[in-house]
Amino acid sequence: MNRHWLSLIAQYSSVVGFMIGLPMMAGAYYESWRVRQEARRERQGRLHSRNCLEFVAGDGTCINLVPLETLHSLPREGDVLMLPGDGVREGGKFLPGAYLVESVEHIYTPADYKGARPCEARLTKAVAHVTSLNPVMTA
Repeated sequence: MNRHWLSLIAQYSSVVGFMIGLPMMAGAYYESWRVRQEARRERQGRLHSRNCLEFVAGDGTCINLVPLETLHSLPREGDVLMLPGDGVREGGKFLPGAYLVESVEHIYTPADYKGARPCEARLTKAVAHVTSLNPVMTA
């Protein structure tokens, strides 16, 4: 008689354990997947100017950012560019105007996507150091 009850309890407890354990396992898998995705996005988002051409003044402040995919070519040393700067709004540090490109830095990172070739690198960011050719305006 005891053996019958133990067999019956064992049968139902395995079904109940499966019904409780399966959703918990699925939830744990989803949480670990979500954490991995957040960590990947965090690693990729370290540079606020990722995949951009950054125009930098002599003191290191950013004048403008331009997404690399919108460019047909990168500026070269000695080029004169017309940049919008901060615009003409009040408190803008950089006015729209002409800027001379003094140097261009290219920053590459390893390509870590699926199917990448061995030793493949990607252009992650370009930095153009510029000098303003605008006359100084005094009020």
